[in-house]
Amino acid sequence: MKQHIILLAAVAALVLARGDSNQSIGAEGTRVSPDMSFFVTSTGSKTANLGGLRGADQICQKLASAVGLGDKSWHAYLSAERDPDNGNKPTDARSRIGTGPWSNAKGVVVAKSLDELHARKGDVDVFLDERGQRVPGNWPDSPKPNAHDILTGSTADGRVMAGKTCNDWTSAASDQQAQVGHSDGLGPGGNSSGRYASWNSSHENGSCGDTAPRGGAGRIYCFAAK
Repeated sequence: MKQHIILLAAVAALVLARGDSNQSIGAEGTRVSPDMSFFVTSTGSKTANLGGLRGADQICQKLASAVGLGDKSWHAYLSAERDPDNGNKPTDARSRIGTGPWSNAKGVVVAKSLDELHARKGDVDVFLDERGQRVPGNWPDSPKPNAHDILTGSTADGRVMAGKTCNDWTSAASDQQAQVGHSDGLGPGGNSSGRYASWNSSHENGSCGDTAPRGGAGRIYCFAAK
């Protein structure tokens, strides 16, 4: 009888394990949806020198791989004025991420198309990192420091903003700035009006040399392009 009970327990454990096999494990056992195709990076950079678009893409790929989704092709949502991989012509962030739809780490759809993506607002419960965690921001009881200023170098419709890309993500100059968006869609005091709500083009940051002032941490958005 005892052996029969042990056998049943073993079978039950195997069934549960197989049932969870379609999910990856993030930080602290968080379940990451296999459909994830969008995230905010959980780590950042002290400066806006990310090694250009290629370096930024590598950051996305590495973080996605850490949660078991490195088989997808990940691109950073960043615009550049002179892209070496585009004949040194401008590259818009919106042109780097595919056509959608995109889902976050919990399987929630962020947007179904490029138009829908660029028409929506930031949201702390949707714009999550690759482990399914919220990004510190201006939402109630948020942990500190604020990190909701996400580097984009882009206009609200996802096109390059001239002079706001930190020399195409290769500069750490203190006299240059980058355009950032609010991942939580909130400004000071939780203000969700106007530009504060923009997830990709709220304001310029303090400088390319230090991404922290004004609420940043050198984080970027990552999308699975295909």
